[in-house]
Amino acid sequence: MSGTRPIGAAPPLLKRLNEQTVLELVRDLAPVSRAEISRRAGISKPTVSLALRSLVDAGLVRESSEAPSGPSYGAVYFEPVPEAALVLGLDLGARFLRGAICDLSGTIRARQDVELEGADAERALDAVAELRDALVAATGLPEDLIDGVVVGVPGVTGAADGTLRLAANVPGLEGRPFEAELEERLGLPITLQNDINLAALGERELGVARGVDDFVFLSVGTGMGAGVVLRGELHTGRHGFAGEIDFALDPLDEDVDPAAPQIMELAARMADGHEGTSLSPPFDARSVFDAARQGDEAAQHVVAEVGRRIALHLAPVSAVLDVELVVLGGGIGSNGDLLLEPVRQLLAAWLPFPPQVEVSTVGEAAVLTGALSVGVRAARRFPLGSRAESR
Repeated sequence: MSGTRPIGAAPPLLKRLNEQTVLELVRDLAPVSRAEISRRAGISKPTVSLALRSLVDAGLVRESSEAPSGPSYGAVYFEPVPEAALVLGLDLGARFLRGAICDLSGTIRARQDVELEGADAERALDAVAELRDALVAATGLPEDLIDGVVVGVPGVTGAADGTLRLAANVPGLEGRPFEAELEERLGLPITLQNDINLAALGERELGVARGVDDFVFLSVGTGMGAGVVLRGELHTGRHGFAGEIDFALDPLDEDVDPAAPQIMELAARMADGHEGTSLSPPFDARSVFDAARQGDEAAQHVVAEVGRRIALHLAPVSAVLDVELVVLGGGIGSNGDLLLEPVRQLLAAWLPFPPQVEVSTVGEAAVLTGALSVGVRAARRFPLGSRAESR
C-alpha cells in the first residue's frame, strides 16, 4: 500500500541514535553510571544497557575503575576509551615540519619537529612519511588506529582541482595536488588546511581566544596572513581566500607590509640615517626588536613603523567584521611588549569600536594545536571516521 512506512527501517536508526546519545554522555560525564545516563538522556535503563554493550564491544567505552565521590550503591561506571582512535596533526612550513599524534581525549601521545631548511615539496612528502612512522613508533600503539591526518600548509586550499595556490614558501608546492599525494603516500584520509586558519582554531582551542566567537588571528613573520573566526566557526570564503590580508592594501602607492623582508629594508634605511645605531647587516627582524628593547633609536623607529603597518591592515578588517578580538602571532607579531600598545592606540584613534588586541598564548604550537583539534572533532563523530568504522 502506498505511503506505508517500511517495517524495520526505524529500529536500526533509533539504535544508532541511542548509542550516539549514550556515547556523548559518557564522554561528557565520565565516570558515569547507567542510571545517570538514563536520567540525563530520558532513555530507559534497558535501552541504555543495550547501547553500552554495543559501545563496549566496539571498543569505544569501557568500565571505569574510578567512581564519583559519594556512595555508589554497587553501580558500575563507564568511561570513554581515548585510544579508540588516534589523530595525526602536521604543520608544514618553510623551515620546520612539526607533528604530533593525539588520542580522542586530545592528549598528545607523541610530538616531534623536523628541520626542513631549503627543502622542496618532494622532500616534504618524504619528511611527512618519515615523521609519521617515528611518531607512531613513539606512541607504542598500532598504526591502524590513526583515523585521519590534518595538515597545515602555507597556501590556499580547497581548489576544485585539488591543487594548492599562493604556496610560494615551500618550493614546488604551488599548483601541486598535495592532498592527493599525501593520501597516496600515507594511505590515510587527509584534510589539508591553510596553516594560519588552523592557528586561529588552535588559539580558540587553548589560547587567548578561548570562548571568543568572533576574532581574527593575524600572523606576521616571513609573510603575513590571517585566520577569521565568525560565530565560532572558521570563515574561509568562497575560494578559500579569506584572511589573505597581505593583498588588502596592495593598491596603495606606499609600502605597508610589516613582514620580515620589509623590516630588513626599513632597518637598512634607518641604519644609514642614524649614527651610533647598533643595527647592522643582515638586519634580521629579531636583532631589530632586540635593539629596540635596548633603547636603540633607529630600531625603535623601525618597530614603530611595523606597529603602524599592522594597525593599517587591521583597521579595515575590524571595521568590516566588527570582531571582538585580534590575536597577534608569528615571529614578528609575538613581540607584544613592543607592538601591543602602539597597535591598540592607533586602532582606538581610527575606529569607534576598536577590537581588543592581544598576543597569542599558544605561540609556535598554534597551527599544530588547531590541526589536532580539527582531527579530534572529526574522529569523535559517531560512528568514528571511515577507518575506525572499517576496523
